[in-house]
Amino acid sequence: MNYTDHWNHKYINTPDDKLGWYEDVPTHTLDLIRACHLPVDAHILLIGAGTTTLVESLLENGFTNLTVNDLSSAAVQILQERLGNRKDQVRWVIDDLTHPDALKRLEKIDLWVDRAVLHFFNKPKEQKAYFDLLRTLVKAGAYALFAEFSLSGATKCSGLDVFRYNTQMLKERLGGSYILIREADVIYTMPSGDRRDYIYALFKNMANGESAY
Repeated sequence: MNYTDHWNHKYINTPDDKLGWYEDVPTHTLDLIRACHLPVDAHILLIGAGTTTLVESLLENGFTNLTVNDLSSAAVQILQERLGNRKDQVRWVIDDLTHPDALKRLEKIDLWVDRAVLHFFNKPKEQKAYFDLLRTLVKAGAYALFAEFSLSGATKCSGLDVFRYNTQMLKERLGGSYILIREADVIYTMPSGDRRDYIYALFKNMANGESAY
């Protein structure tokens, strides 16, 4: 399957508010971001962002150093059009998380945000590439935030098989320098009315003896 074509087709043919992961206000993600107590100039990377409203929320909260990534150029174009002039306040990177190029050249980041991306990577080599990139980019003392299908969650999304997680599985893949700061089981109601079980988890990179708080 050509995943670029798959996601371009999905975003071109589905209105934002009909997408299965749409949130008018991404409340749970924002709560975890606030728990990081980041300065407004912290470098925040939204990976696989699609057309998320989280970008507007972060801009409205005064954050000034946002990088938005997606594989789909269609998603990026839709999000840029929705932002209007505010699109110039964001750095845009169209790149594949499992075969990264431009992403590898980013400056180190203070927060990695993944809302419903990792669980689409089913193959061990895809998962390895993802976590290798994360560990390369997330600086000591910085954070990684995940929202993925939990072990009790759905086995497919958007016509694709998914790989489900709990916090221990995420911890093992992140490696020994990361500690769990917060976690929550969240039941998300889709625009269709269907419900999906998610695990939300916030980790901190404790490399070099950084404080947990």
